[in-house]
Amino acid sequence: MAADDVREMDGGHPMRLTHLSKVLYPKAGTTKSDVIDYVAAVASVMLPHLIGRPVTRKRWPNGVGTDPFFTKNLERGAPGWLDRVDIEHSSRVLTYPLIDSVAGLTWLAQVGALEIHVPQWRSGYAHAPVAKALTEQGRTAERYPDRVVFDLDPGPGAGLPECVQVALLVRERLGALGERMVPVTSGSKGLHLYVPMDEAITSTQASAWALQVAEQMEKALPDLVVSTMSKAIRTDRVLFDWSQNNAAKTTIAPYSLRGREQPTVAAPRTWEELSEPGLAQLDFREVMERVAAGIDPLATLLDPPPGSTRRALRSQPAAARAAAAKAAAPEAAAAEAAPAETSAAADLLTEYRAKRDATKTPEPVPMVTVGTKGGVKQGPGNTFVIQEHHASSLHWDLRLERAGVLVSWAVPKGIPVQPTGNRLAVQTEDHPLEYARFEGTIPAKEYGGGVMTIWDSGTYETLKWRDDEVMFELMGSRVQGRYVLIRTSGRQWLLHRLKESSQHLAPAELAKRPHERSLPYERNSPGGRPPLAASAGEVDHDLRPMLATAGRAEEVVDGSAWVYEGKWDGMRALAFIDNDTVTLRSRTGKDNSATFPELAELATLVHGHRVVLDGEIVTFDNAGRTDFGLLQQRMGLRKASDIAAAAATITVHYLIFDVLELDGVSLVGKKYTDRRRLLDALSIMGENCSVPGHLTGTLEEILTRTKADGWEGIIAKRTDSHYSPGARSRAWRKVKHELQAEVLIIGWQEGQGRRAGGIGSLLLAVPKDGDGLANELRYVGKVGTGFSDAALTSLRAQLGMLHRESPPVDISAAPSHTQDTHWVEPQLVAEVAYAEYTSSNMLRQARWRGLRPDKSPGDVKNPDFPPRTGPATANALARNEE
Repeated sequence: MAADDVREMDGGHPMRLTHLSKVLYPKAGTTKSDVIDYVAAVASVMLPHLIGRPVTRKRWPNGVGTDPFFTKNLERGAPGWLDRVDIEHSSRVLTYPLIDSVAGLTWLAQVGALEIHVPQWRSGYAHAPVAKALTEQGRTAERYPDRVVFDLDPGPGAGLPECVQVALLVRERLGALGERMVPVTSGSKGLHLYVPMDEAITSTQASAWALQVAEQMEKALPDLVVSTMSKAIRTDRVLFDWSQNNAAKTTIAPYSLRGREQPTVAAPRTWEELSEPGLAQLDFREVMERVAAGIDPLATLLDPPPGSTRRALRSQPAAARAAAAKAAAPEAAAAEAAPAETSAAADLLTEYRAKRDATKTPEPVPMVTVGTKGGVKQGPGNTFVIQEHHASSLHWDLRLERAGVLVSWAVPKGIPVQPTGNRLAVQTEDHPLEYARFEGTIPAKEYGGGVMTIWDSGTYETLKWRDDEVMFELMGSRVQGRYVLIRTSGRQWLLHRLKESSQHLAPAELAKRPHERSLPYERNSPGGRPPLAASAGEVDHDLRPMLATAGRAEEVVDGSAWVYEGKWDGMRALAFIDNDTVTLRSRTGKDNSATFPELAELATLVHGHRVVLDGEIVTFDNAGRTDFGLLQQRMGLRKASDIAAAAATITVHYLIFDVLELDGVSLVGKKYTDRRRLLDALSIMGENCSVPGHLTGTLEEILTRTKADGWEGIIAKRTDSHYSPGARSRAWRKVKHELQAEVLIIGWQEGQGRRAGGIGSLLLAVPKDGDGLANELRYVGKVGTGFSDAALTSLRAQLGMLHRESPPVDISAAPSHTQDTHWVEPQLVAEVAYAEYTSSNMLRQARWRGLRPDKSPGDVKNPDFPPRTGPATANALARNEE
């Protein structure tokens, strides 16, 4: 090639190519001309995986070895013919290029965009299985991924062989999906695994599943796999990075070059190749040879059910593929723009027609398409009917008009008329609108054989309609009120009647409010809940609480993936309510029911249900903040007289934050958001029991408020997480506030084990008023963690020169701390971190930070410990906004 060149690209687009002889890979001697030749050679296999995906570029305009830069927003000089899409970010709207042609790839090479990064979803275009599902459901095509990517990233001491070992196990564990999974050597150090998604799932759901797979691999190969980003634990291990499936994340595109010393490529591989010795990353010339030979392992990712546009994409050249994708795009765009009401009922009634023979049943079986010209006229869009159906088993059918059909659920126990009961509702096939007027006898041998009558009908108002939750208000002759349907699994839903008005009080307000109880259900009322004997199963008394792991704020900052709750300073307890009996069990399974008799009100608050709840037993101080010191005075009591005496002065409250089982249905496998909706639907509010709301605002605002109010911290919970009984899970993170104080060392106690003969802990004091020289000291406790071996050795030598016979401070409040203590002159200034300053004037959970040789004792001031004032504490922060 010449130094400059003008070419007419596919689509008739002229493009000036400049500095073609510029070396972009100095060590390999690879020029811009070589890169342009490469993208043209692989376009036929690369473009099908790029079409519709917004492209983020990593550019090396002056070649690798110079500073690169990422760019998302389309460059000002970009050609006008380049397709683009506007995407809204938190603070601005960015315009991304969409690459669907050789010309587009060539332009990327011209501007030095060696690395092409794309998300797992396509903008305005979904592959056929997903597009069809979205169209039927009236959902948008945006942010619904058509693939899941696992990024296997080897840490120091590990490499491709370790990644392959993990990949083979993933393939085995995923079964049929594993057979369709395709490995891609990343062109860097590791391995990517591509799994096709034919179902319409959101990026959040894809991430949740990827996290589950990562945790399973970590459990199966604990010495080889880690699923967290911490570099400290990655030596000789493989990071199973599941986060690439977040809607905001991108992955290096298959067949993209990498900006490394050598021009390696993110190259699709076969499983046979992975098993060969000497597996290595491929460079661009090797990939060109493979493509020329027809080797394209990733092509199988494009295999959808027969007849879809994606199968055609596989067999066409690049330009034709781009045209086919664009032709398919309007279908997905229509699914994105059109609400459910415009969905084609011909598709929605396919299952209904398949189950009925119009010559044998009196039911309406329309054979024309609803909503099309010449078809059956659609209804007003908001009618409902409840039909009493004496089939093989008596049940009631609830049908809501939507999208030109009646969306239907069978409710075996009838429609609840009080807000104290949940009913199983099984979603059935959609019915035609004519069915709203149907009454009659279906022949016994036909589907649904039996007598059908209309129990109630009228109109309804849609309050919320989502894939897993439908909230509506019925306005009928027999039933009026608000209801919610919540999907628990597959076609199974729970139907609940909402209270006319309900609220969740903040913990600090509980002691101030009169007792509010739910209305008991009417056993003999129409549609009322049957006796408990009819409920399925008994509650599982062997459940144990799921535990949180320590976390950092930066790990849980994504407010769309996490919710935030208060970290209550109390005693964890599961509440088992069964036949109006309440059993409270601690983390270890110990029965504490008798110790906290006031919590027996739970039986009334969830009357008519068998339920297992998770929460925290707490006490509040006068300022409205949880106080573990007060709670300790109630814990462990067994004598009825002692319990009664303590309860007269110290009231406990049960703060409920999860539901694990409801009326014989285990919920531990459900997403947190589903469990939380069920918990809120129970509307638990009593004198001593409540459901605190989530903390609102940005994470930074929440942390600032809770720290200022003296809270210990917060709990962050992944919205898509399942409940793991008895396990400590990274899906729940406890983020503690770390307070710091300067203190004086007044003594030390010997350690045990490896610290025997040396320092085990230091005793600390602060000035009561003023500074440390002129005023009396106050003892504030010990610190025994956070030391390095070097620090302990140095401290032992320094403290040995400051020995004294008696304590320099009154320590009578903690007599056990005087035993076997070596006292020293309060001359050394240190800094410690701590969780809180207790009501007994002690540092809780102190951790050593180091000596302050720059400070003298006279510099130590009476620390400004956070006051025990509890903010409108829980009132301001634990408000339920839902």
